[in-house]
Amino acid sequence: MSLLEERLAEDRALRDAALALFKADIGYIRDGVRERGLTARLADRLGEGTLDMVDDAVDFAESNKGVVAAGVMAVVLWFARGPILKLVGGLIGEDDGSEEPWDDDDRSEQGDTAEKDD
Repeated sequence: MSLLEERLAEDRALRDAALALFKADIGYIRDGVRERGLTARLADRLGEGTLDMVDDAVDFAESNKGVVAAGVMAVVLWFARGPILKLVGGLIGEDDGSEEPWDDDDRSEQGDTAEKDD
């Protein structure tokens, strides 16, 4: 047998071994999916990813306490901006102009007269 034929035989043997390994891997994957199911595997992967992300967030918060405190304070001030502005306006004596020219009783009477005209 010549050198070329020997090499061709070795290459075919390697190819066949790789194909057998690939088919075995596919078989293991199929068996694993049958045992646990694809959705259970995805849930585990997503759960692990979420835990990793929470761990990273905790590490960041521990190493940057000032930044986290400033962020929390900014959110609290944002949600409390209405009452804070009313308080400051009341302290300096400004009218914020939020009062309506009529109260709820007047508004309902106006709606009643508009309906009667139709």
